Amino acid sequence: MNPTLTVPVMAEVSARGHKPEYLFWVGCAGAFDKRYMKVAKAFATILNHLKTDYAVLGTEESCTGDPARRAGNEMLFQMQAFGNIEVFKAYDVKKIICICPHCYNTFKNEYPDLGGVYEVVHYTQFLAEMIKAGKLKIDKSKITTDTVTFHDPCYLGRANNEYKAPRIILDFLGVKQVEMKRNKSFALCCGAGGAQMFKDAEDGDKEVFIERTEEALETGAKVIATSCPFCMTMMTDGLKYKNKEEEIKNLDIAELIAGCLQ
Repeated sequence: MNPTLTVPVMAEVSARGHKPEYLFWVGCAGAFDKRYMKVAKAFATILNHLKTDYAVLGTEESCTGDPARRAGNEMLFQMQAFGNIEVFKAYDVKKIICICPHCYNTFKNEYPDLGGVYEVVHYTQFLAEMIKAGKLKIDKSKITTDTVTFHDPCYLGRANNEYKAPRIILDFLGVKQVEMKRNKSFALCCGAGGAQMFKDAEDGDKEVFIERTEEALETGAKVIATSCPFCMTMMTDGLKYKNKEEEIKNLDIAELIAGCLQ
């Protein structure tokens, strides 16, 4: 990945009189979580490689409000949402690419009720379209694994019925996909959704992230692929819990693509 990565910022681009086609919404995890910052950089690298006309909000970006609504704080959610909508109006934002399915779902399905209507895509959908158009070029000799199992994020899969895009990308990479016993619409949650990420686990025999990690390990795949920061955190914790972090990698699909760009 290019260590001198340059990412255009909306305010600076707008000051030059240009309106980018896409807003790349980095999200809280992409901006502040050290592990997922790598994913945000990986996707920005891909956007630059594709010569995509995009920009980020930088310091003007705030939380979508998704965790607040899931936790029951509707007032805070609407405060966040209306604030973001005003920023989008200022830059005449029409199209948004998200790397987080939670952000994607919130912009796509919840902001319209508050007057924020946009063309919103998850980054896997964007990349799948680039593949279909023949615009994404990779060097398959750079791929370092031959078997991958994909964990379906709840807010990409069940909430928005998107199961094809991630698998189109993995097919494009040429890796062998091994499905977990529960996959697609039957996939088990990683355990972090619905604001569960921010609370202590409830009493029970086993935490959800451990159960899901065990399902992934049963496939024998060397890489667990994800496309959500919540899932990334939980599956990484699961590998650590099972003492498998040295044997099995947990990588975001964006990282798999960025690592083998031509």
